[in-house]
Amino acid sequence: MAIPQLSIQTVTIPVADQDRALAFYRDVLGFEVRADTTFGEDRWLTVAPAGSAVDFTLHPPVRSTPGWQQGLVLHTDDIDGVIAALRAAGVEVAAAERQGWGRQTQFGDPDGNGFVLLQQG
Repeated sequence: MAIPQLSIQTVTIPVADQDRALAFYRDVLGFEVRADTTFGEDRWLTVAPAGSAVDFTLHPPVRSTPGWQQGLVLHTDDIDGVIAALRAAGVEVAAAERQGWGRQTQFGDPDGNGFVLLQQG
């Protein structure tokens, strides 16, 4: 029996401080806040690029430490513009390098979680 089609809905990113993470993802990357709800002592906080079908849940680590997530890929049509905006916000990011699939660079969030920034083509 074939598995029905699946899609990615949420990626959990472990963070040490949800407010600090929210400031980075909302104010630096320009993500929209999809949910910010408390239940008991826990907080459910999700952000995403506008129009994205996939949310990022910014959650204190359960069995891992902040900064373990590496290689999340963010796509853009203007890699140079995004790099300039990240640098203006104080984020360390190298110049984009040409690869066979396009141009890419890497940067990290305040907890050390790593992102690949990709412009295909």
